[in-house]
Amino acid sequence: MKTYLVGGAVRDFLLNLPVKEKDWLVIGETPESMIAKGFQPVGKDFPVFLHPQTHDEYALARTERKTAPGYKGFIVHASPEVTLEQDLIRRDLTINAMAMDDSGNIIDPYQGRKDLEQRIFRHISPAFNEDPVRILRVARFAARYAHLGFKLAAETRDLMEQMVNAGETEHLVAERVWAELHRALLEKNPSAFFYTLKDCRALASIFPEIEQLFGVPQPEQYHPEIDTGVHSLMVLEQAALLSDKAEVRLAALLHDLGKGLTNPQYWPSHRGHEQKGLPLLAQFCERLRVPKHFNVLCQLVMQYHTHCHRVSELRASTLTDMLQRLGAFKTHNNLVDFLLACEADMRGRKGFEQKPYPQADFLIGAAEAACSVDTSEILASGLQGPQIGEAIRRLRIKAVSRYISRQTAKSE
Repeated sequence: MKTYLVGGAVRDFLLNLPVKEKDWLVIGETPESMIAKGFQPVGKDFPVFLHPQTHDEYALARTERKTAPGYKGFIVHASPEVTLEQDLIRRDLTINAMAMDDSGNIIDPYQGRKDLEQRIFRHISPAFNEDPVRILRVARFAARYAHLGFKLAAETRDLMEQMVNAGETEHLVAERVWAELHRALLEKNPSAFFYTLKDCRALASIFPEIEQLFGVPQPEQYHPEIDTGVHSLMVLEQAALLSDKAEVRLAALLHDLGKGLTNPQYWPSHRGHEQKGLPLLAQFCERLRVPKHFNVLCQLVMQYHTHCHRVSELRASTLTDMLQRLGAFKTHNNLVDFLLACEADMRGRKGFEQKPYPQADFLIGAAEAACSVDTSEILASGLQGPQIGEAIRRLRIKAVSRYISRQTAKSE
C-alpha cells in the first residue's frame, strides 16, 4: 500500500506551524483491500477509511467530474489506476496540493511550495469554479494566514468573482455556510474572511446584512473610521483579541446591523438602530441556521450595547431590568460574554484600540449588588406569582441604587 501525507498537514509542516490533523492518500488500493487490512470505511460520497490504530483518515485516490450546479453535483471515480498527480489536481489551491512520502520527500507537481514561500493563494486549475464552497474556504484560509502576509492571486480573485456572477454561490446550503463561518470566526484574523468575500463580490450574495453596512457613515467624533462596515470588522478583530469564543466574535460582528437600515436622510445618526436591527438579526440566524445560544447572545449585544457603554448614566431601574434581561441573576449567564462583545465594540474604532473599558467593572458590581439582596422575607410573605417577582425587582433596584450612589461618591 503506497501512502502519502497530503493537504493541510504538508502545508502547515512547511510553514513550521503545528499540524493538527493528518490526512493520508492511498494509491493502488480498492475499498475491499482497505477493509481487508483492517481499515474502517467512513466516507459517504467517496472512499475514506480510518486507520485501525491511529484513526487518521486514509482516502483512496480519486478524480471528480462536475455534473450539476452546487457543491454536490459531482461524480467521483476512485480506482487503483488513479495517480497521485490526478488526485492532487482536483484540489482547490496549489498550497493544498502537495504530498509527502514515507521518506519526507515533497511531491509538488503544481508549484505549491513556491506559492507558499511567496505567500500566495492560487487555484490549481479552472476546475476550481466547480465548487462554490471553495470561495468560502479561500476566505477562511485568508483569515487563518493573514498574519503571515498571504494574499489572493489576482487570477484566483477574478475566477471567484466569475463564480459569483454565474450564480454559483446561490447553491450554497445553510449548513455549509455556517460551518465555514464558524471556523472562520475562530481563526486568528477573522475579518480577513469577510474582506476576501467582499473583494470578489461574494459578501453581498452570502452575507447581505453585512455587505449593506459598507458605505453607511457614522458620526466622525465617535467613529473616526466613519464607515459602519469597516467599524464592524474592526470590532470583530478586537473581539478576537478579547475572546476565543465564536459566540462573542459573532455577536461583536453583528451588533450594528440596524445601522444598515437607517434612512440616508438621517445619516450619520442612527437613532434606534439597536431595536431596528433585531428583525435583520433574526433573518440572518434563521437563514444560516445559527445555533440558539449564538442567537441569544447576538440579540442581547445588539439590544443593549449602547446601554452598556453609558451604564453609569442609567437609572437604577433601567440598569436592574437590563441585568435581568441579561440573565445576570442566574448561576449560568451571558454577562461576561456580553461585556467582552461590548468592550470590543468600544475598542473597534480608529484610535480607541487600547482604551480601557471601566463600564464592565461597573456592570459586574451592579450585578453583584443586586444578587446580594435577601429575598427570604419576600418568599415567606405570602405574595403570589408575579407579585413575588415584582417585590424582588424593587429590592434589587434599591440595592443597585445604593451601588450607583457609592460609585458616584468615589468618582467625586
